[in-house]
Amino acid sequence: MKQGIFEIKSNEKIAENVYKMVLFGDTSAITKSGQFVNILIDGLYLRRPISVNDVEENLLTIIYKVVGKGTKILSTLTEGKLDILTGLGNGYSLDFEGENALLIGGGVGVPPLYNLAKNLIKNGKKVTVILGFNTAKEVFFKEEFERLGATVYVTTVDGSVGIKGFVTNALEGLKYSYFYTCGPEPMLKAVYNATATSGQFSFEERMGCGFGACMGCSCKTLYGNKRICKDGPVLVKEEIIWEK
Repeated sequence: MKQGIFEIKSNEKIAENVYKMVLFGDTSAITKSGQFVNILIDGLYLRRPISVNDVEENLLTIIYKVVGKGTKILSTLTEGKLDILTGLGNGYSLDFEGENALLIGGGVGVPPLYNLAKNLIKNGKKVTVILGFNTAKEVFFKEEFERLGATVYVTTVDGSVGIKGFVTNALEGLKYSYFYTCGPEPMLKAVYNATATSGQFSFEERMGCGFGACMGCSCKTLYGNKRICKDGPVLVKEEIIWEK
């Protein structure tokens, strides 16, 4: 974990209530796809955890949805500097048997899968991506994944674009050796039940500190209690215990 000051280079709306922010600063603590940052926002006590969309040298890209006071303030910023904790979370492991990786993202669970896809393709893996949204207005990053060389399927609940339904509706007939997923818990549960191989799940959770001190984001696993912010947010399929 490293604390640093990042300069805002750009902040643009890319879909309904969804923004992409590019920041300049020391990104050396970010070593894996699927890690997140914790951002201090003026006037708010708790930092806001946001997953890393991409990182290149000293440029950090995050994508976030306006869902509350913190992200609303963030969406209004077009210049200035932010105090950010980087290198948080365990991130995804790229090691798995086979050549075909399936990436499944729902809503704001999509962003961390972009850097993951980039690194998997760089390692010679074939990547298929399923992006799930409620409606066409919320769709983002389809073309960006395609430019990496991934095969992309889009699902929308209302059928306004792509396959009508949920991400699991796009699974039928797909060949994959392993999968990675990130999104809201109902989607993760559905993916857990619908997939035929092992995989890695990135969980979204409310966090206090973001680095394991407060124990506020603990969850039960097959191997005991784990903190989503420090021992996660990525858990492997076989260790997950779903709360009833």
